[in-house]
Amino acid sequence: MAGWRVQAVDLTGRTAELLGLSPHGALFLGCALEDKADRWIRDGGGLVFPAIPELPFDSYRGTLYTAEELYAGLDRGYEATPDARVYAWSRQHDEHGDTSRTLATALHDHAIADALHELPDTGPWVGVMGGHGIARTESAYRAAVLLGRGLARAGLTVVTGGGPGAMEAANLGASLAGYDDEAVDAALASLAAAPSFRPSITDWATTGLAVRRAYPGDGGVSVPTWFYGHEPPNVFAASIAKYFSNALREDVLLSRARGGILYLPGAAGTVQEIFQAVTPNYYGDPATQIPLILVGVQHWTVELPVWPLLQSLAADRPLASSIRLVDTIDEAAALVS
Repeated sequence: MAGWRVQAVDLTGRTAELLGLSPHGALFLGCALEDKADRWIRDGGGLVFPAIPELPFDSYRGTLYTAEELYAGLDRGYEATPDARVYAWSRQHDEHGDTSRTLATALHDHAIADALHELPDTGPWVGVMGGHGIARTESAYRAAVLLGRGLARAGLTVVTGGGPGAMEAANLGASLAGYDDEAVDAALASLAAAPSFRPSITDWATTGLAVRRAYPGDGGVSVPTWFYGHEPPNVFAASIAKYFSNALREDVLLSRARGGILYLPGAAGTVQEIFQAVTPNYYGDPATQIPLILVGVQHWTVELPVWPLLQSLAADRPLASSIRLVDTIDEAAALVS
């Protein structure tokens, strides 16, 4: 078994097979093992990382999350779902020096990164960032839906930060890539019954799941975080890579979107994501530049004047070739499609 890496596999009932192999150099992460097999592996030079008890999540999970998994039990209210219970656990145990908590979450985030890396290649990833406060009834939400649909139709994989607002709209749009404008109108009309996750996450998520069932499709990827657990993950992404560490989540999210990143109007979180992505472009050479496209001239020049600062940073550097400011989603989509 030298070189084996076995993660989150139930091996009870497989003891006879394991005893017939040399365990030297093997690694078992969170696997269910009978005592005899566990001793055989350890005594024979293998490593066994046991499951951590009393956690509301699996630190060694081998796959990304789905909306159905995170929102299981929603009929009893959002507080009963795994997503809410994990967030409550993280708040309760988020204490300085709690090494058991930090170890469990670090192992979990490592497993999520591994599962994300193993996703099938379905086309270049294009990130869509934007504010979580956009209501489902706003014109900006519909615009983001059409943006996500257009990107998916162009063969691109839509990846978002996974939250409500613009992020939800982009994942919804990707899931509607195979549908016409009438379906978009019908989906938005249904979602209008719960325009925001406030005051009720239960109503918001229940309405979203009903639309997902009515119009099934591949909504791309989302990368949310329990660090901002008050912002629930949207239900329209096909694969959900939810992290505990926001810093790691941001780095993974931005580094994977090699096809470009579109920034819809947002606030502090979106501004942070802009400059986190700008930094490697600023120090990179022409071959490493990722397109960074800000959507909304008024927003990014007057309301939050990020664009003038970006222009100053980009002067006489390769960064100048990778940043763009446009006013419409059609202009933005054309730059990455």
